[in-house]
Amino acid sequence: MTDILLERLCLRLGHQFSRPELLELALTHRSAGSRNNERLEFLGDSILGFTIGAALFEKFPQGREGQLSRLRAQLVSGETLAKLAREMEIGDCLRLGEGEMKSGGFRRASILADAVEALIGAIYLDAGLEPARQRVLAWFASRLENLSLETAKDPKTRLQEWLQARQRPLPEYTVVDVSGAEHAQRFVVECRVKGLSAPVRGEASSRRSAEKIAATEAYNRLAGED
Repeated sequence: MTDILLERLCLRLGHQFSRPELLELALTHRSAGSRNNERLEFLGDSILGFTIGAALFEKFPQGREGQLSRLRAQLVSGETLAKLAREMEIGDCLRLGEGEMKSGGFRRASILADAVEALIGAIYLDAGLEPARQRVLAWFASRLENLSLETAKDPKTRLQEWLQARQRPLPEYTVVDVSGAEHAQRFVVECRVKGLSAPVRGEASSRRSAEKIAATEAYNRLAGED
């Protein structure tokens, strides 16, 4: 990895590291060795959850606990974090072991999501809580702005209500693939909905989460065509 790649990444992150070794550690996947970003990921996850939770508390003074919890879960999900990582081109800067490099680990959603959390942890250690909090809010600004309490509904419930309102059949969910070791399984679920030319898929570490991802994609496609 070249210095110029790291410099460009820092510009996209909006943070210049006074301790560059923290940036490099945050970008190092466990496949690259025992010194990796797992501990930073743990730290960043805590900061991310608190920061997004506080932002939602302020944005929705009438929001109920369940609604706020669901909104937070959507924002800090692995899917959202992976999208954020792709927007900031974090994958180009990851340090991976040979096996992960060959299998395209720099594109894998779980690895990208973990790197975002690790970067949050690294910024905290480099500059303190407030700079880390401000970076999180900046990265999530557009997503926070576009939220409403309506989107706090469970994705499967929202899709079902949309279909029922139009007297359409309910969606069908099917597990089409399960991979990985027992403690780290990945589920791929297809959602078939009348009105879509092809089923949509969701992938996650649990069947329920994969169904939600598929339902969200199906709803977005249907609502966009409505």
